[in-house]
Amino acid sequence: MYIAREDSFLLLEQVRKHAKGRVLDMGTGSAIQALGAADRKAVKEVLAVDVDRGVIAKLKKIIHNPKITLKHSDLFSDVKGKFDTIVFNPPYLPQDKGIEDRALYGGRKGYEVIGKFFRQAGKHLADGGMILVVFSSFTGKDKVDDIIREAGFASKLLSSQRIFFEDLFVYLVRRK
Repeated sequence: MYIAREDSFLLLEQVRKHAKGRVLDMGTGSAIQALGAADRKAVKEVLAVDVDRGVIAKLKKIIHNPKITLKHSDLFSDVKGKFDTIVFNPPYLPQDKGIEDRALYGGRKGYEVIGKFFRQAGKHLADGGMILVVFSSFTGKDKVDDIIREAGFASKLLSSQRIFFEDLFVYLVRRK
């Protein structure tokens, strides 16, 4: 299970300001984003999904919020419908040799999972909907900007934070 860290808290600030309607918490991990969204009056329901079945099983034992549904899904593979808000704290670090951690590493260069997500996200975003996403300078900000643009979206930087040797960025993303 992913333990909430600086990236999670930076994203959570924006979830607490912007989440509305039907919310999808993609890659829920610790479920901090799902819980933050569910606290908002503007949020009707939250679907929190994760690729790790064990994470979902653990969360089902500790989360009893009627607004939150927990489900196993590899990105959008088992997600149906459209959402007003999609929240994503993706694995975004470039792969370290010999270390496997799906919660941290977003592929060989770090942005592969983000690319796959944005290529699929449009089918699940309601008209006027938004995506809130966090990533690191280690991922390659210019590359993430290209991925978002190529998928037909426009982004706005909502917040950033310098941590040691990296910068964290939270974007609000909408269709062009």
